[in-house]
Amino acid sequence: MTDQVAAIIVAAGRGLRAGGEVPKQWRLLAGRPVLAHTLEAFRAAGISRIMLVLHPDEMDRAVNLCAVTAVAGGASRTASVRAALEVLDAAPPDHVLIHDGARPFVSARMINDVLAALATAPGAAPAVALSDALWRGTYGGVDGVLPRDGLYRAQTPQGFHFKAILAAHRAYEGEAADDVAIARAAGLSVCITPGSEDNFKLTYPEDFERATQLMAGRAQKEPAMDIRFGTGYDVHRFGPGSGCWLCGILVPYDRALQGHSDADVGLHALTDAILGALAMGDIGRHFPPSDPQWKGAASDIFLTHATDLACAHGYTISNCDVTLICEHPKIGPHASAMRDRVAEIMQISRDRVSVKATTTEQLGFTGRGEGIAAMASACLTRP
Repeated sequence: MTDQVAAIIVAAGRGLRAGGEVPKQWRLLAGRPVLAHTLEAFRAAGISRIMLVLHPDEMDRAVNLCAVTAVAGGASRTASVRAALEVLDAAPPDHVLIHDGARPFVSARMINDVLAALATAPGAAPAVALSDALWRGTYGGVDGVLPRDGLYRAQTPQGFHFKAILAAHRAYEGEAADDVAIARAAGLSVCITPGSEDNFKLTYPEDFERATQLMAGRAQKEPAMDIRFGTGYDVHRFGPGSGCWLCGILVPYDRALQGHSDADVGLHALTDAILGALAMGDIGRHFPPSDPQWKGAASDIFLTHATDLACAHGYTISNCDVTLICEHPKIGPHASAMRDRVAEIMQISRDRVSVKATTTEQLGFTGRGEGIAAMASACLTRP
């Protein structure tokens, strides 16, 4: 999926009607937060550019959701979407999808239907035609009957040409039920695409019972979890310098590692481990040493690329392990900072990252102090 499509996942609300001890988007569904399922659905559809709108007090939770950009939401849904659109405008996509974080059962078919409709319309959104009779009244009695012809229940994702919906939001005053309302107020036409009864929004306690049953039914039909392992290995020699980049940290030393980029053997090995798990070649295929643009490049660029590829293909990085092999410099004093930095680059929690070191008892090129080697492994999972 091209980077010219971005998704905004709105999850800044409190979700009080759903009950529970935490907001509904963070409640567990089949052992994972509702939001994790929602994000996975977009990645499975090939959407890699995802912006997650969170409550200002919950921004730190994004680190556990893998390769998303988090933005603080506002006091209302309208304000939250506007905030995300303004951030995206720094590098605007062609199209944007706006989706409720509490709709975890959206399908790739629905997402792609909306995107296809944007080829001929400035806006598109899924909906389900009403089939029940409509009454006006109270629980005390029926006051009248309404025609249901041409009426739909709105769903998300609601897709738009980015510049058009940004302008519509900037011009809109007050609150709106959804982004289609804002688009219509700006005079934009919106195409209706087929929705699904499964694409319901978790709102009340009974919705979680329905979601649990639906998830269990899908688990029976779907194959077992896809688990992939990858390994990586890298070596760089010492040369003139005053420090070594290792796992994203500049470690003081009387020499430096030599390479086309910053020669960070730890990040290079870990990048190769992820690419290997994906069966997508090695770091040299994605960042050729013959390409001058990577001369002296920071290796976090390479690791971010591999992490984003994993997420774009629907994988979660379960854990990773890096072993640095050298006599000097001493790694122990820096290992904790290295774990923090790797976790930050990969946008996963620190307890999923291991960084350790060993020597070769003065044997071989590392034992002679000629360079540093690194081994890494990564485990990727996809339901």
